[in-house]
Amino acid sequence: SYPKTGSWKEDKDCCSWDGVECDNATRHVIGLDLSCSWLSGSIHSNSSLFLLRHLRSLNLARNFFYDSLIPSEFGNFKNLTHLNLSHSFFSGKIPYEISQLSSLVSLDLSYNYPLIIETPVWKRVVDNLTLLRELLLDGTGMSSIRPNSLMNLSSSLTTLSLHDCGLRGKLENNIICLPSIQTLDLGYNDDLQVSLLNSNCNSSTSLKFLDLSYTRFSGEFSDSIGSLKYLKHLNLYHCNFTGSIPTSLENLTQITHLILSSNNFIGSIPASFGNFTQITYLDVYDNKLTGPIPSSLGNLTQVTYLDLSYNSFRGLLPLSLLNLPNLSTLRLYNNQLVGPLPSHVSGLNLIDLSVSSNSLNGTLPSWLFSLPSLETLSLSDNEFIGEIGEFKYNSLRYLDLGYNKLQGSIPRSISRLVNLTNLYLSSNKLSIMLEFEMFSKLKNLQVLDFSHTLLSINNVTFTLPNLWYLNLSSSNISEFPIFLKTATNLESLDLSNNRIYGQVPRWLGDVGRNSLSYVNLRANLLQGPFPTLNFLSLQYFFVSNNSFTGEIPSLICNASSLEVLDLSHNNISGMIPKCLANFSVLSVLDLRMNKLHGTIPATFAKGNHFRNINLNGNQLEGQLPRSLANCRNLEILDLGNNKINGTFPNWLESLLKLRVLVLRSNRFEGQIGNPKTKFPFPNLQIIDISNNQFNGSLPRKYFKYLKAMTNVNESEVGLKYKRDMYYQDSLNVMIKGSYLELVRIQTVFFTTIDFSNNRFIGEMPKILGRLKSLKGLNFSHNKLTGYIPSSLGNLTNLEWLDLSFNKLSGEIPMQLAELHWLEVLDLSHNQLIGRIPLGKQFNTFDNDSYMENLGLCGFPLSRTCNNETKQPTPSTLQKEDNLEPENGFGWQAVSIGYGCGVIFGTLMGYLMFKFGKPKWIVRMVILEQHIMLRRLKNNAHRRAGRQ
Repeated sequence: SYPKTGSWKEDKDCCSWDGVECDNATRHVIGLDLSCSWLSGSIHSNSSLFLLRHLRSLNLARNFFYDSLIPSEFGNFKNLTHLNLSHSFFSGKIPYEISQLSSLVSLDLSYNYPLIIETPVWKRVVDNLTLLRELLLDGTGMSSIRPNSLMNLSSSLTTLSLHDCGLRGKLENNIICLPSIQTLDLGYNDDLQVSLLNSNCNSSTSLKFLDLSYTRFSGEFSDSIGSLKYLKHLNLYHCNFTGSIPTSLENLTQITHLILSSNNFIGSIPASFGNFTQITYLDVYDNKLTGPIPSSLGNLTQVTYLDLSYNSFRGLLPLSLLNLPNLSTLRLYNNQLVGPLPSHVSGLNLIDLSVSSNSLNGTLPSWLFSLPSLETLSLSDNEFIGEIGEFKYNSLRYLDLGYNKLQGSIPRSISRLVNLTNLYLSSNKLSIMLEFEMFSKLKNLQVLDFSHTLLSINNVTFTLPNLWYLNLSSSNISEFPIFLKTATNLESLDLSNNRIYGQVPRWLGDVGRNSLSYVNLRANLLQGPFPTLNFLSLQYFFVSNNSFTGEIPSLICNASSLEVLDLSHNNISGMIPKCLANFSVLSVLDLRMNKLHGTIPATFAKGNHFRNINLNGNQLEGQLPRSLANCRNLEILDLGNNKINGTFPNWLESLLKLRVLVLRSNRFEGQIGNPKTKFPFPNLQIIDISNNQFNGSLPRKYFKYLKAMTNVNESEVGLKYKRDMYYQDSLNVMIKGSYLELVRIQTVFFTTIDFSNNRFIGEMPKILGRLKSLKGLNFSHNKLTGYIPSSLGNLTNLEWLDLSFNKLSGEIPMQLAELHWLEVLDLSHNQLIGRIPLGKQFNTFDNDSYMENLGLCGFPLSRTCNNETKQPTPSTLQKEDNLEPENGFGWQAVSIGYGCGVIFGTLMGYLMFKFGKPKWIVRMVILEQHIMLRRLKNNAHRRAGRQ
C-alpha cells in the first residue's frame, strides 16, 4: 500500500494519474482505484468525488474512514457496475441510495464494523440489483433480515459472502440451489439454523466454495454433499454434526480444502480420503474419531496441512505420513497413539510437527533436530526417554519437550536456535545448567519453562530482552536468577516450590516495571520483611508458605489491578490494610495463618468481585463488618481461628453464591435465631461454627432452606467456582474426626455441618433428614436433649456422624443402620438406652462409639440385653450384606489438571484412597469371638492395597 494520490500532479492529464481509468473515446473518468491509499477522514457530500458521474468502477477498500458514514451521494453513480468500500472503517447504516444502483454487478461492503443494513434497504437490494454476480457483506449487521429472503437474490449471483453478519433464524430452503452460485460463505452466523445438504439440485454442481462454519446444524451429515462434485473448498467447522463421516465425501474429487473440525463425528476416517489427490488442507481436529489413522492418507501427495488432533486415534503413527513430500504442518496431539517415532525419514519439509499428549515412547530420533525448515516441534506429554539430540539448524521457534522422561543435559547446540521464542522442557529428568554461553544468543526467547527439572544456575548476567514468561518452579534452585535484572518486559514469573532462601533482593522490584502481572514465590525459604515490588501492574501475587515478617506495606494499595492475593502461611503481623477491601477486581484474598491483628476492614464496597476471603488462623478481633454483605459474588468466607466476637451474622444469608462459611474457634455468642430473608443461604454447602459460645435451640428454619444440602444431584450440589488458572481454593475441614485440607474444592461433591463445642440446647430437629446430600454432621459437645430423630436415616450420603457429649436419650433409631456410607459414628457420652442396631456399617463400630451410655446394650458392648434374642447367624448377615454388588461401589479418582497452570480433582477419589470403601461392603460379619481378628486382617489388607 502507498498513497496513490501523492503522485497526482495538476499539470498532468488526470487520465495518467495512478489509480485513474478513462474512456478512450470520451476521456471521461470511468474507473477509480484508490484501495490501500492511506486515505483517512470522512467523505463529505460536497466532495469532488461525486462529480465523476461517469464512473463504472470505484474501489476505496482498505483505507481509514474512521466512523464515517457512507454518503447517500453514492447513489448518483448511475453507471456504476463495481463498488468496493470494504475494510475501510465505515459505520452506521448502508444508505438506501446504494440499492438504487441497478447496474451493479459487484458490491463489496464487507468488514466495516459496525455497519448495518436495514430491512427496507435489503429488500430493495434484492428487488432492484438483478444484475449482481458478487455480493459481499461480511461483518455487516443483518440480524433483522429474514434468512429465507436470500433465495430471492439475483439469479446471476456467483458469489455470496455473508460471513459473521448476525443472521438468525431458520434458512429452510436449499441455498446451494441458487442457479449460478459458485462461492457461498455463511460462516460464523452462530444463530443461523441451516438445513442445507438435505436434497440434491441440478444447479448445485457449479458450487466450488462452501463455508458454513459455526452455523447451527443438528443431527447427522447428509450424503447429498457428494453431489457437489466440483467443490474445492468445504468448511463445516463447529456445526454440531454427529454420526459418521459420510462416505459420499469420496465423490468430491476436486476438493483442495476440507475442514470438519470441532464437531461430534464418530467412527473412523474413511479410507477413501486417500483418494483426494488434489487436497492441500485436511482438518478433522476436535471430534470423537477412533481407530487407527488410515495408512491411505499417505497417498495425499499434495497435502500441506494435516490436523487430526483432539480425537481418539490409536495405534502407531503411520510412517507414510512422514513421507509426504509437500507436508508442512502435521498435528496429531491429544490422541492415543503409541510406539516410537520412526528412526529414519527422508525428504521431509515440515514446518510444524505437533504430536504432544499421546503415549509415544522410545528415544528421540536424530532427524527431529535436523529438519531445515522446522519452526514448531511439540512432543510434550508422552513417554519419550533418552537424551535431546544435537540441533543442526536455527529455524526452530517453538520447542516443547515437557512432560516426558528425558534425561541428561541440554545440548550446547541449543545456542544455535537464535530464532527460538518458546522453550518448554518442564517435568523431565533433565539436569539443566543455565549458563551464559548457551543462552546469551537466544535474544528472541519470550517463553522459558524449566519447571520440575534439576536446574543449576551459573549466576552470570546475560540479557533476554524479549522474555515475558519464566517458569522455574520446582527446579531445585536456591537463589534468584540474576539475568532477571534485565528482563524489562517480564509479565509472568514463577519461582515457587524451590529452596530460595533469604530476603527478596531489591532489584526484583524493578523487573517488568510496567508489565509484571503474575508473581509466584510461594513455598520457598524466604524471610525478612514483606517484599516490595512494583505493584502497579500486578494481577496475581503469591508468596504463601514462606517466613516473611513485618507488616503488609502501604505500597500494596497501588495494586488496584490485583485479582488474587495470597500471603498465607507466613509470619506477617500488623493490621489488614483497609485499601484491600476497596479493590474493585480483587477476587481472592488469602491471608490465613499469619499474625495479623486488629479488625477486619469495614470498607467492602458495592460492586466488588470478592469470591474467596480467607483470614483463618490470625489474631483478628472485633465484630464482622456489615459491609461484607456487599460481596455479592462471595463463595468462600473462612474466618476461623481468630478472636472475632458478636452474634451470628444472619445478614450474610442474602449472599446467594455463598457456599462455604467457616466461623469456628472465635468468640461468637448468643442464639442463631430465625432467618431474615425468605430463602437464606440457598447455596451453602459447608458451615462450620464450632468452638464458639452459641446457645439456644438449633436453627430449624435455617436447616429447612439449605437447598444445596437437600439436592443429591452432584451436578447441582458440587462447588462450581469459576476456575482460576492460577489459584487453588483450599479449606481445612473436620472430616471423620481429623482436620484435612481440601484442595481445589470447587470440584468437590461435599457438604458438612459442624456446630460442635457450643452451648446449644433442646432437641435435634427432624427436618435435618431433608439434607440428603450431607456428608458429615457434627453436633458434639453441646447440651442437646431428646431423641435422635429417625429422619437421620434419610441421610443416605452421610459418612460421619458425631453426636457425642450431649444429653440425648432414648434408643438409637434402627434407620441409622441403613446408612451405607457411614464410616465414623460417635454417640458416646449421652443417655441412650436399648439395643444397639445391627447390620451393614453398624457391624463395624467398636465400643468407643457408644461409651458412657449406661443404658445401651448389645454388640459391640460386653453388656448383654435383657431377654436377648438369638443373634443373626453369620450366613444371615452375609446374605444381608450381599444385597450390594460383590465388589462394592467404585469411586473413581479423577486426576487433577492445572493448564498453564490449571488443577482438576474430586474429594471423592481422595476419600476412597484415604479411608477405603464402606466397611460393610468389604467385611463379612462373623461370630463375635472372631470379630477383632477379622478387623485386624482386613485393615492390614486395606493398607497393603493403598501402597
